[in-house]
Amino acid sequence: MASAGLRQELDCSICLDIYIDPVNLRCGHNLCRVCIDGVLDTQEGSGGYSCPQCREEFQDRPVLQRNITLRNIVEAFRSTQLEEGKTGIFCTQCIHSPVPAVKSCLMCEASLCDNHLRVHSKAPEHVLTDPTTSMENRKCSIHKKILEYYCTEDSACICVSCNLAGEHRGHKVETLDEASEKKKQKLRNVLQKLMTEREETEKRVQSLQDRRRKVQEKSASLTERVTALFIELRRHLEELEKRVLRNISSQEERISHSLSDLIGQLEIKKEDLSRKMEDIEELCNMTEPLTVLQESDTGDLCDTEEGDDEDRERHDRLLHDGGDLDVSGISHTLHTGLSDMIKGGNVFFYIQEASDILLDVNTAHNNLQISDDMKTASRSDIKQNRPETPERFQCWAQVLSSQRFYSGRHYWEVDVSVRCDYCKSPIHQVMLPFPNCY
Repeated sequence: MASAGLRQELDCSICLDIYIDPVNLRCGHNLCRVCIDGVLDTQEGSGGYSCPQCREEFQDRPVLQRNITLRNIVEAFRSTQLEEGKTGIFCTQCIHSPVPAVKSCLMCEASLCDNHLRVHSKAPEHVLTDPTTSMENRKCSIHKKILEYYCTEDSACICVSCNLAGEHRGHKVETLDEASEKKKQKLRNVLQKLMTEREETEKRVQSLQDRRRKVQEKSASLTERVTALFIELRRHLEELEKRVLRNISSQEERISHSLSDLIGQLEIKKEDLSRKMEDIEELCNMTEPLTVLQESDTGDLCDTEEGDDEDRERHDRLLHDGGDLDVSGISHTLHTGLSDMIKGGNVFFYIQEASDILLDVNTAHNNLQISDDMKTASRSDIKQNRPETPERFQCWAQVLSSQRFYSGRHYWEVDVSVRCDYCKSPIHQVMLPFPNCY
């Protein structure tokens, strides 16, 4: 396909054949020197000259600049074609020695080299294609005429007789180029959708990999801190240490296994999407419309999943609800073990990281302003328009949290600047779970 695309780019727009001694005009278009000279000769005396490709006009006959780079490319391409005998198809007119064919005529059912192509008929009915040995596939099996149209109702390539008098008479038809371009556009749309889906899949894989890394880092950090604590109490706490480390390890293994399993599934899906994209790009890069249309069923390429709710739900669950270590449970195990062994001794081990405590706006006084993230409370001279309820404090210095801890030891960092005149409590005091001011 790449060779066919390059071959098309090396065609002169006048003779429709590969360039011979290519020259360029000021507008940038390249043409065979003989071809453009002939066109300019016919424009003599018309009052001006123009490019036969873009119609840009020139007051004087343009000076033709030899395109040495393009000439070298053409010669290299010719040499490659001859050296490789790329298609393995030879000119049917060269009977004395095999010469690689550059085109095939569907009307004549013959393959032609450069020399025979130049003298070949340029009549419209002589349809030229890339060299092929399967010309019968490009003709109607019933009327033995060249396939020129595409029946949209029957999704079939047909000849002119099929269209006028055959079973497709009266059906809506399109030229092969029109039908091919529509199919290519559909494939391009599918390709864009697949690209978007692959990008989303890659982002999800990355987020899961980040989560796995954070879990592993947190596991390593917790292991280090737990180990440091038990250095001083090794003789008494060895069994507890082993139990806690097993807990951490099992949690990490369980979560990492779930994350790795989903990552593997998404990697497989990403590879499948990439394969579909490559197949579609290959079809879209085809220059021969008939080949595109006669390609085997592409329904599996065009069918894209409308959603993968199960994968998304599992992805979100692993990232949020089930994708982290139970640090609170680990802390509870430690404190319970320490309390049992030390019997109420003043041993403190704060392993849990800072937790987000969300404030309950329904308990805050109307002169206490609560931030949008429900994490900060501050005094406000402007009274908040909140309804009076039994839960609401009469003292603006206090507010309840909407959460509570059922076990473990906890502390709060409070920014204190003024005390409440009513209860003498810090204005930013957070009460959990019950207030001590009424």
